Amino acid sequence: MQQHAFYEDNTTLAQYLEFNYGEQWHGEPNFPKELADAALDAMDGRPLGRALDIGCACGRSSFELAKKFDHVDGIDFSANFIRKCREMAADKQVRYARPEEGELVTYHERTLASLGLEQTPARVAFHEGDACALDPSFVGYDLVLAGNLIDRLYRPADFLTTVHERINEGGLLAIASPYTWMEEYTPKASWVGGFIKDGQEYTTLDGLKDMLAPHFRLLGEPRSLPFVIRETRNKFQHSFSEFSVWQKVSA
Repeated sequence: MQQHAFYEDNTTLAQYLEFNYGEQWHGEPNFPKELADAALDAMDGRPLGRALDIGCACGRSSFELAKKFDHVDGIDFSANFIRKCREMAADKQVRYARPEEGELVTYHERTLASLGLEQTPARVAFHEGDACALDPSFVGYDLVLAGNLIDRLYRPADFLTTVHERINEGGLLAIASPYTWMEEYTPKASWVGGFIKDGQEYTTLDGLKDMLAPHFRLLGEPRSLPFVIRETRNKFQHSFSEFSVWQKVSA
């Protein structure tokens, strides 16, 4: 394997590899694992055949889902992320240079074995793809997990109003998002919520209920999952993602 020349120049990739496979920070659990565990808990006796992890980033949630599911497809828009997912699946380890201060980095190696995930790669496939225009072949899922995805899509409605076509009857859609709508990612006209509508506050949860209503019903109440992204040894993003679960119902 080539040494770390590439990673030293790819700060975001290193941050997300740390986010997926690295240390826990400020007392918060590993978010990709917590997200997968929350989705698995929600399955609650439902079939565990096929899962889709859309916006899988560096793949930790996909591997975690594969502890229970027969097959998991992980999809992300980033070719760099998917390359590292496939590297982790093939080699069962990744190496990266973690930003510390300015140009200073520390080198780290993370393994699936250390996370109890060494048996999962045989049940996971990773693909580069666009959540707003997914290939028609991605269908027949018992679970679709969209982790910290919708507020980074250029047309989230394209995903939300068609995702039912990919889910088996009675299957689940699990969505987690901090709802940080920003025009650099999503034109304001395409925001799902976070604005005034008809003189009233219209939240993203309101928007999700309206968009998903024809094909889904909300299971229970949404809850908050914390996450910490380490940028450098002295800078962290500490955020909360609202986790909601939706069951597909007959139209």
